[in-house]
Amino acid sequence: MTRISLLARRLATAAATLLAMTTAAPTATAQAATDPTAPQDFVALRTVDRTILQEMRYFTPHNFVGERVDGYRQPLCILTRPAAEALRRAQTKLLRQGYTLKVYDCYRPQRAVDHFVRWAKDLDDQAMKGEFYPKVDKTRLFADGYIAEKSGHSRGSTVDLTIVELPARPTKPYVPGQPLVPCYAPQHERFPDNSVDMGTGYDCFDTLSHTLDPRVQGEQRANRLLLKSTLEGLGFVNLAEEWWHFTYKPEPYPDTYFDFPVSAKSLTHRR
Repeated sequence: MTRISLLARRLATAAATLLAMTTAAPTATAQAATDPTAPQDFVALRTVDRTILQEMRYFTPHNFVGERVDGYRQPLCILTRPAAEALRRAQTKLLRQGYTLKVYDCYRPQRAVDHFVRWAKDLDDQAMKGEFYPKVDKTRLFADGYIAEKSGHSRGSTVDLTIVELPARPTKPYVPGQPLVPCYAPQHERFPDNSVDMGTGYDCFDTLSHTLDPRVQGEQRANRLLLKSTLEGLGFVNLAEEWWHFTYKPEPYPDTYFDFPVSAKSLTHRR
């Protein structure tokens, strides 16, 4: 091979390497730098009311997917300011009665919803069935409305929450792989949550989760109605199929599904 041919080959190799480097997938740092950010009227709930408890389930593996959900980078409740301020007013009412609110989920990025959809289509993944959907065939999750390709949470004014009696007891941490108990089992048998007894656990895929299911009576029904009446008196609307699900009305973004990550950075780097 001549010296000119060798030089040409080396130049071609260097050019190919440079091209590969410039067309490779962006690093995590580059992706983070290009993530969308929240509009100015989204806030961290803690900046509005520090007394409301937060147990952000999708940041943990204790949820129906069984792992941290895409887009949850911090255990942080983010909401539109009107929804957050309405929760503060609800908290004031409940504190006078010896209770506190506890949120499980607030704003949910579209990438998290997409994660739910991928999980629901993977019929081989049944790891959390024993707790969250014991009586529901996974092939029915879309048809029965438990999973959808869009969520009101992504609009920023929907919150999943419960009531805790004061003084609040610590919640026992979930250990992946531990035996699962159906979410509709008696409270002393199912996963220990410091919530008052609502008849089912959070995210229970069962008709017993319907807020006014006639089979739920006594103290459990009274607890659901306390949550419902307190929030509805301040502008929230309950989803009839989920005792824990409320949307503040009117929504500032009724037709927009956001995808900025759940993190403090999403609130500090505004567009």
